[in-house]
Amino acid sequence: MSVRTVLRHGVPHAAARIPGLKRLPVLKLLAIAELALVARQHLQHLTPDERRRLAELVRHRRGLSAPAREELRALVAKLDARAFAGSAVDRLSPVPLPKRLTGARY
Repeated sequence: MSVRTVLRHGVPHAAARIPGLKRLPVLKLLAIAELALVARQHLQHLTPDERRRLAELVRHRRGLSAPAREELRALVAKLDARAFAGSAVDRLSPVPLPKRLTGARY
């Protein structure tokens, strides 16, 4: 699907259903979509069971036991937060960043 198609059909349809979306400039919407794609790419490093468990731990973040906190820490480490931040900056930056700064594995 091309960017033109999304802008012509997808954004107006979504704007009609989501309050406040009409007031966001299109460039911000594209940046949000880029970040969502980067996040999805990094979540693919987890198995489906690990993704479910991560979502469960995040939903019930208050009152986590020490072993649950350690499990959350291990799952987040597997996501490679530095590479995620680097990938996000690289996607949004007008200038390509060196791989050593982004920390990306792919």
